[in-house]
Amino acid sequence: MKKLFLIALTLVINNIVFSQENIAIIPKPVSVVMHNGNFVIDAKTTVLFDVYNKELANAIQFFSSSIKEISGIELRKNLHQEKSISFQIKQIPNIGNEGYQLKITSTNITITANSKAGIIYAIQSILQLLPGVRTNAILKLPCVVIEDYPRFEWRGMHLDVSRHFFSPEIIKEYINLMARYKMNIFHWHLVDDQGWRIEIKKYPKLTSVGAWRVDYTNIVWGNRPQAKPNDDATYGGYYTQEQIKEIVAYAAQRNITIVPEIEMPGHVASAIAAYPELSCSQKFQLPLTGGNYTNISSNYCAGNDSVFVFLQNVLTEVMQLFPSKYIHVGGDEVDKTPWKNCIKCQNRIKKEGLKNEEELQSYFMKRIEKFIISKNRKMIGWDEILEGGLAPEATVMSWRGETGGIEAAKQKHNVVMTPGAPCYFDHYQTGPEGEPLAIGGMNTLKNVYDYEPIPKELNNENQKYVLGAQANLWTEFITTAEHVEYMVLPRMLALSEVLWSKKDAKDWIDFNKRLQPSFKYFDQKGFHYNKGNYNVTIKPVSKNNQLVVTLSSEIPGATIVYTTNGTDPNIGSNIYTNPITISTSLTLKAAVVVNNKVMNIKPAEQKFVIHKAVGKNVTYQYPISKYYTADGNNSLTDGITGTFAVNKYWHGINGNDLIATIDLTEIKSITNISINCLQKYADWIFLPRSVLFEVSENGVNYTTVGKDVNNISSSIKEPTIKTFSATFHQENVRYIRVSAYNIKECPKGHPGEGKPAWLFADEIMVN
Repeated sequence: MKKLFLIALTLVINNIVFSQENIAIIPKPVSVVMHNGNFVIDAKTTVLFDVYNKELANAIQFFSSSIKEISGIELRKNLHQEKSISFQIKQIPNIGNEGYQLKITSTNITITANSKAGIIYAIQSILQLLPGVRTNAILKLPCVVIEDYPRFEWRGMHLDVSRHFFSPEIIKEYINLMARYKMNIFHWHLVDDQGWRIEIKKYPKLTSVGAWRVDYTNIVWGNRPQAKPNDDATYGGYYTQEQIKEIVAYAAQRNITIVPEIEMPGHVASAIAAYPELSCSQKFQLPLTGGNYTNISSNYCAGNDSVFVFLQNVLTEVMQLFPSKYIHVGGDEVDKTPWKNCIKCQNRIKKEGLKNEEELQSYFMKRIEKFIISKNRKMIGWDEILEGGLAPEATVMSWRGETGGIEAAKQKHNVVMTPGAPCYFDHYQTGPEGEPLAIGGMNTLKNVYDYEPIPKELNNENQKYVLGAQANLWTEFITTAEHVEYMVLPRMLALSEVLWSKKDAKDWIDFNKRLQPSFKYFDQKGFHYNKGNYNVTIKPVSKNNQLVVTLSSEIPGATIVYTTNGTDPNIGSNIYTNPITISTSLTLKAAVVVNNKVMNIKPAEQKFVIHKAVGKNVTYQYPISKYYTADGNNSLTDGITGTFAVNKYWHGINGNDLIATIDLTEIKSITNISINCLQKYADWIFLPRSVLFEVSENGVNYTTVGKDVNNISSSIKEPTIKTFSATFHQENVRYIRVSAYNIKECPKGHPGEGKPAWLFADEIMVN
């Protein structure tokens, strides 16, 4: 049992054992006190409960069927036996609606909670201490007293079934995994451009047309051709209303609320394929096959009253199926160009006294919210619903970083945090070598575990509006149940602990120990999961005006080996013990060794180019965005040049110029200065208008040594890296100032037209 429960026994007084490391339950309980002995579940065990309490009876049914599934034992009910498991709902202070008390002795188990929710969570804690599959092993539980309750009320997981349809059986498996780790909100993304997945009886074409597309799963999402009129639309599916009712009941038994998402006013090409009259153009179109939107309408017409009649009818049927307090209405990534060119939309703007298309979207969402409130529900949407003014009672789901959530909380609106970093589980979690193809990005298990949902920018009063957080799984690159499992496991477990356990109880090493029984459970169930992130993080740091590099791994206690001559490291290579000083241009490679075996498919690798500013301090006139700090303040002098991956190496500034000053610490002779900048049209990142290079001996009086004007159009959509440079006669200088002038706003015709543009810059090379 000690091996199974990873118990560290430290002090025994009067037969009570206090544990420094809790038993292997995830998320970590608030309080655990261990006692000697065990309780054995066998054929003589009875369950005691109030048979007239329907909610309690429903929970007992779940518990009994779970025990039977793993052991074959049929628990007796309400019989007086020597050994019993009793369930009670009664008022207990300080544990809230979802908390529970669990007491296990050698003769009985007592589960007490304020509601059915707490009963279910106590059951899940018990089930984590038992085998995961059918076994003939003795069902033995340690004697323990647990008091437990969650930190946040919204502990969510999202699944996109529009890009790829997943069967009801897969949805139930997803719900089971959520329930095991005490997640309580399933955000079901049922509608998007590439598929309408919910039966609406009043509008049958939504599923007969909108749920099916031409099958191009063999082609990468963004490269898929559009459908032709005579092509067979065979790929897709939808959930009947009866299937949805069954899944809703299945989730409710496990204390999971399903929040349906019915997208609007954008991301609705599937609905427009079924009913073209809902769009501004009212032109016929075929269902989208992937990411090619050429000549496709994907917005509802905001000036057409029949659109609102349609949506009210749809939402009425949705709300009849889902008892959730919240109805998610999307609201994200609306390309407002069709509205600008639509007579009906422009007339709506004039009639309602709106300023622009942003306020037209706000009008749209407020009108929908008014209807939702009339049905005693609440509206929730992605953070774009802030644009043009937030609907009066709307809840905001913050995905573009935390900025939208912070703004909404300050306006006293409820918020669910789900920033791309680290809450997008469609991103890679290791590698990416050896992992299935993903959309990009990197959110490791430790990134997720280290997340804190309450931003520092919120004061105590505004923090209460943060309901919690959730992870999102978008499925452009995910087509199978195995791939779904792999992307959420084990990252969901890390997020569950972030959202349930006390902030100061988090312990990365302890979490990894408690993770091992869950890995065994995944193996028993045949789940696909990531077994560990063996990547080595190579982090350059400026120290005493020199460049040093630290190496680290997420694997507790791992040995890191490295080379500096360009060869791949092996078990005989240098063992990393202290930061490495970089004084010459070189290529550093590093890998993790466990049990005398190099674990990496490909070693971590970083090329360093030494120049006269490497390791020197940099100051900025305008602050760098907290979302794109790269390696910190001195990232522009770390000897590393950026790639097309926007989340590494680049400093990002939104709407402002990059004005950076380097102190070389002493007078040096130089003849060239350069800086790299990135343009990535799809990510709202544009090259600067020009870059000015200046030098100074005293840091007060500067001389211009060059200016490089951009000659690449901001309309170029292919990712581009441009080197801006100045070459001049020898100058003896101590200070260098580089000013890259932002274009300020996204250009005309861009989806973000008129919005602040990003400027991305990396290494300032000085020679």
